[in-house]
Amino acid sequence: MKILGIDPGTNRIGYGLINDRPLKLIDYGVLEIKERSSKKFLLLAEGLERLITDFKPDFAGVEKIYFAKNQKTAIEVAQARGIILYLLLKNKIAFAEYGPQEIKSAVTGYGLADKKAVAKLVAKLLQIDKLHGHDDASDALAIAITAVNNYRY
Repeated sequence: MKILGIDPGTNRIGYGLINDRPLKLIDYGVLEIKERSSKKFLLLAEGLERLITDFKPDFAGVEKIYFAKNQKTAIEVAQARGIILYLLLKNKIAFAEYGPQEIKSAVTGYGLADKKAVAKLVAKLLQIDKLHGHDDASDALAIAITAVNNYRY
């Protein structure tokens, strides 16, 4: 079964795709949106639609919004999440949503672990030397691993 993890953001959306049994890395990366106008939501939708079409995931995990310090950022992340959830539903991909502490706990055993610890344990769980690129991608893989750990077969 292919599990897609998605770490929503305003300009970078992390994604990670893994096989569940055995736990194996398929692909990971970041959809980087440089557009600053509302057109960025269209670019996000097109990029995610391509990922879904190319990889055909069976299940997805999506991180919940966890901050509210900057209302403008929170609103934009919520808008991005809306597009992500819509596309998952449209493509008939079941999904679950997880909070940051739940994700950190599932991967590291400690809900307050830092990003370096999460990335290190994600690499170890997927039996690869090191993850490259933005934290958004390693976070997305952590979300996918959380989904595997919580999925009801």
